[in-house]
Amino acid sequence: MEEHISGTIDTITFYSPDSHFTVAKLVKKQRSEDIVIVGQLPNVQPGEVIEATGRWKHHPSYGRQFEVENFRLAIPQDVIGIEKYLESGAIRGIGAVFAKKIVERFGTETIRIIDSNPEKLREVEGIGPKKIESIKAHWGEQKEMRDILIFLRAKNIGAALARKIWKRYGEKTLEVIRNNPYSLATEVQGIGFKTADKIGHELGIAVDSPVRIRAGIEFVLISLSEMGHTTYPENGLIEHAAKILEVDLAPIQENLMHLCDAGTIHREELVKDGESGVWISSLLLHNTENAICKYLDTLLSHRCVLRTVHVSEAIKWVEEKTHIRLAPEQQKAIELSLTEKLLILTGGPGTGKSTITKAIVRIHEKLTKKIVLAAPTGRAAKRMSEICRRHARTIHSLLEMDFGTMRFKRDEKNPLDADLVIVDEVSMVDTYLMLSLLKAIPKAARLILIGDVDQLPSVGPGSVFKDLIDSKRIVTVRLYTIFRQKKGSNIIQSAHAVNRGQMPDLSPSSESDFIFIEQTDPSLILQEILTLVQETVPKQNGLDSLRDIQVLSPMRKGIIGIDNLNMELQNRLNPAGLELTWTGRRFRENDKVMQIRNDYQKMVFNGDIGTIASIDFDMQIIIVRFDEQDVAYEFHELDELTLAYAASIHKYQGSQAPCIIIPVHTSHFKLLQKNLVYTGITRGQKLVVLIGTKKALACAIHNTEAQNRYTGLLHLLTN
Repeated sequence: MEEHISGTIDTITFYSPDSHFTVAKLVKKQRSEDIVIVGQLPNVQPGEVIEATGRWKHHPSYGRQFEVENFRLAIPQDVIGIEKYLESGAIRGIGAVFAKKIVERFGTETIRIIDSNPEKLREVEGIGPKKIESIKAHWGEQKEMRDILIFLRAKNIGAALARKIWKRYGEKTLEVIRNNPYSLATEVQGIGFKTADKIGHELGIAVDSPVRIRAGIEFVLISLSEMGHTTYPENGLIEHAAKILEVDLAPIQENLMHLCDAGTIHREELVKDGESGVWISSLLLHNTENAICKYLDTLLSHRCVLRTVHVSEAIKWVEEKTHIRLAPEQQKAIELSLTEKLLILTGGPGTGKSTITKAIVRIHEKLTKKIVLAAPTGRAAKRMSEICRRHARTIHSLLEMDFGTMRFKRDEKNPLDADLVIVDEVSMVDTYLMLSLLKAIPKAARLILIGDVDQLPSVGPGSVFKDLIDSKRIVTVRLYTIFRQKKGSNIIQSAHAVNRGQMPDLSPSSESDFIFIEQTDPSLILQEILTLVQETVPKQNGLDSLRDIQVLSPMRKGIIGIDNLNMELQNRLNPAGLELTWTGRRFRENDKVMQIRNDYQKMVFNGDIGTIASIDFDMQIIIVRFDEQDVAYEFHELDELTLAYAASIHKYQGSQAPCIIIPVHTSHFKLLQKNLVYTGITRGQKLVVLIGTKKALACAIHNTEAQNRYTGLLHLLTN
């Protein structure tokens, strides 16, 4: 039997940001004991008044609980609730200290004062004109949002996401949602198709409605692009959509053709790898891949502005200047860098890419002052600067974002001032960024692309570097010989063995920098990792636990998944920092954190790692220090950050650490792949430790399935 319950949220005991499952303590008027409520309660805050319907149940371990099925929230009216509400960060500029002072001064009149006469807040010690202006601005914005927030809360969308929706659509929010709630899934970061579909269902949109089915098809295309594909077989796309939409194949096929006829998506019959088939792409990605081909053709068709040189003399000169004896394949790479308009240089660790890059730069410095060096990440650019002794920039910084249009300033109409452009770590460059880069290259400039094609492909869609090499449109040098190998060092040898599909040497050795620790029990692997990070590696190798050691894991879930490792490592390495709990996650001052999506306004990018320098509860801002750059995040933007004591290997591309620790266990079976382990090993500079089972490592080494991405670029380049 359904029952009704109301009261004030006292504390949040548990919250899952993925499912929104919440355990909270509720205080009821005229009731002495607290009530435990459970259910999907996205982003409820202490102090809020909740009116809920649901059922009582008895949990075998935790006793009597009220399971919430539907609820609505209201601003509290009693002093305790008001104080808790203000403490929770509901109004920026009022934290725990000021919440107490304000409520002590104004009692139950607090909300009315803030709403209609905020100047009276000056009667509270410590609140001046600046803080009042901040409170007024935030409260005014909330008043405008209130109807929308109530509407979105009723649809199980929490405050943080509601704010994002408001920022995206403003006063048109309700109109947009009522006309087409599915636009949320494609236009607002953090809202998936399931959430939009639930709103659509509540608004009466039928399961077989063309609006719903077409939105589902477009969402599947976006999801596939997030998995790296720029195109996908039609039959596979329809099957994916059928699972998500839970409808028959026929209406999906019918609506797919409508989208094609309307020019929203691209459909093409192609022969790939000897097999004919129909391929579907988003129009944006299809046009982007076509444009990449166009700009490459333009670059290849124009003569190089740089004068020709006597190659053998140039190589002899650079050997004398750098005191390095270049091997024949290195000399060949340098020769081609002086004769080809476009060149690709690829090879694994220790094969001399850095040496060749340094030599190419030294020679070209005699030909021009207009040399530009770039890499996808800040750390990769910094490493490039150190190698070449010349300033290197991130590609995003190089291309100069215009924040008014949210487009790069550098393009074909405003190209880079360069005669030579060298880009490192190109395997990380996705389809969109490659087009933006090519647009900005002067037609007469020389372009050299460097990277390791055997590493993981870019986080974004495409396998651009691999497709460029496989197309044979650009002269490519592939380096095989290992030149950089210290005595007793097995990191490089082990990485190359994995890349060849062979087991590395796992023999125990106290002198080796590549160590395998055999352990089958995930809980014991966890304890071993914690001990290594906190005690063993710092003591034996003189490395700093936070700065010098990075744990990488193939998977998010499980005992040795990224999420649990981060929680355990945070509690070990930073147990006592000033703490913020936000949407169920804990951030502390001095925490190691990672940016998880590109933010052009802040100029921080997917995979950048920093440290929380400070947390300001009153202003609801945290400051994160990325290298030498301090970046401010409002609390509602914290979904852009995650703890980074442990990270995915994919996210850590382009970065390196003195020590890398990787759990390799059969519980990660689905994600164990050769290029994943290979990339992880190559992130280590001084020490790499693998912990797990030989069986799991062997599975990964022989699994190449996940390396395949469906792209259209190779076909376009070769036809």
